[in-house]
Order: sequence, then structure tokens, then C-alpha cells
Amino acid sequence: MADIIGVAGCGRMGMGMLQNLQNAGFVARGFDVRPLDGVETDADAFVEDLTTLITVVRDTAETDALLFDDQAVVGKAPTLKRIIICSTLSPKYVKGLRARVPAHIDLIDAPMSGAQIKAEAGTLTFMTGGPAAQIAPLLRTMGTHTHHMGDFGAGMTAKVLNNLLAASHTAMTRLVLDWADAEGVDESKLLALINTASGQNWLASGFDDIEFARDGYSTDNSIGILVKDVASALDIAPDDNTTLPRAVQSAIRALQPRRKR
Repeated sequence: MADIIGVAGCGRMGMGMLQNLQNAGFVARGFDVRPLDGVETDADAFVEDLTTLITVVRDTAETDALLFDDQAVVGKAPTLKRIIICSTLSPKYVKGLRARVPAHIDLIDAPMSGAQIKAEAGTLTFMTGGPAAQIAPLLRTMGTHTHHMGDFGAGMTAKVLNNLLAASHTAMTRLVLDWADAEGVDESKLLALINTASGQNWLASGFDDIEFARDGYSTDNSIGILVKDVASALDIAPDDNTTLPRAVQSAIRALQPRRKR
């Protein structure tokens, strides 16, 4: 039987991933609780003959709903062979899924980095844990870099640590731009400088391409997701030295929309 792939959570990231799989010739369908063109809203239709599930839902609550509760894909899909966790979640939560999912279903964590622009272009970076070799063709369709980090859960650990850095870059870059405004320094000139100097970072280098670079904080946008991602990293903090990550979290919560200069 052909591999039937389902992408659950067809938002900014999931939709581009789904379209790249379909364009490459994979048998792939999407699911979302919101009505979207070309995407299932009926969980029963979504799981029919499903063999591979890629989850790109927002958080642990939506993951629980998808796998066990509202959509209950794990119980409704007898043909399911593997679940690929692409959402950014607490590594402790992800590792705990192994005890909740039947042993015959492989679990692979493969969170990604790159924002919407790279999801649409098929140039994401994936961090994997578990038996990821079996999904290498899928990942090559959706991304250009894959870093296998170890056993199941190791990819998610790497992702939340990476996103902790991304969150700090976001908070500090926005602060620097605000200070530049106050001193009358041109935004585009400063960003061009940063891109070739020691302050270079992901947000500053892609400021005009990253879709949420100018957004203010909201619980339902990508800036809000960064706050969640910092919390996921804090969940594995090895000691009580969390002052700096919590300060980053607070700074992101305080972000206001930034108009284009």
C-alpha cells in the first residue's frame, strides 16, 4: 500500500509543507480545525488509510486533542505506522508520548526552523530524534538541512534551545531598532550594517522577509509562539539560573507593532 501522508495543522508552516509534499508527488492530505481550501476538517476522512502523520499544531493542548481527544487520530487510524512531531513542544512532553502511543507506531520528533517563507520554499531546517532515516525523503522535500540529534526527544531538545536563541535575537533586535529610531539612525542602514558585522543574527538578517518581524505580541501570532517556545526551553532548565530566559520572555510579551520605516 502506498504511503498516505497527513499534515495536521495547516497554518503558516503546515500549509507550505503540505504543498511541497504534494508538488513532489507524495500522496498527502491536510487537516485543520479551521475551514481552509483543499484541507480536511473531518477527522474521520483525514485518517482513512493514513500511514504517516505529520503534526504541525500549535501546542501540547492541540497535540493532545489531535492524537488522543477531539480528533483521536491514534485510535481512529488502524493503518498508522509513524507520527512525526514537527510542532515545537516541551521535550519532556514529547518524550512522554512514547508511553501513550502504541508501540507499533514509530515516533519521530522533527521540529523545524525557518519561518513561513522557508516552509513555502521547501528550504526548512529540521532537527530530528528517533528513527528519522525512514522519513529522509519527506524531509528533503520540505527542507534543505536535517540534523539528526539522537534518540526520540533529542530533536525537540535541540529545537527549543535553538528557539531560545531566536527569541533572544528577536527581543534584542527590536530593542536596538527602537533605540536607533530615538537617535535618528536609519533602520535599513543599521540592518545592512548588522548583517555584515558582529551583531549579525537571524531576525536582523531576514527582517524584511520574516513575516512576523514587525509584529507586536499577541497570544495567537508567531511572536506569541516565541513566548511559548521559551517556556518549553525552561521546562528542561538544569538549574535555577533562568533569569535571562525569563527576561527575554518578558521583553517579547512587551513588543508593540513596528511600522515599516
